[in-house]
Amino acid sequence: MAGRIPLVDYLVLDGDEPHLVAQECTNCSARFFDRRNACANCFASEFTTVPIPTEGTVRAFTIVAFAAPGIPTPFVAAVVDCGGTQVRANLVNVEPDPEHVHDGMRVRLTTQSIGTDTEGTEAMGFGFEPLTKEDRR
Repeated sequence: MAGRIPLVDYLVLDGDEPHLVAQECTNCSARFFDRRNACANCFASEFTTVPIPTEGTVRAFTIVAFAAPGIPTPFVAAVVDCGGTQVRANLVNVEPDPEHVHDGMRVRLTTQSIGTDTEGTEAMGFGFEPLTKEDRR
């Protein structure tokens, strides 16, 4: 295999454990996952890159029943609090119904293959999965 590349710039695949990184404003500590010229909170223009914890808690979710053609449904879209940083991602490896997903559920970052090109390079995406069987209810 030729290697792996992240689907988004803020997913880090190098090292021991995949993780996310955010751009943190050096003035007010607001965090953003996309490139910024200025902070949306205080308008400062200096940022540092900070790692985001790989475990978190579901703060909000919705079960998506209708999506664009070719997107399998249902799936769970969620906001996960990772040590004070809000991450929007899908929940994976859990049944997409209210009996298995709940606010306060503990989750951890996981990666999955999105596809492989003709040269064998694998594109990797991320989501969150329940931390323990008890978190699946």
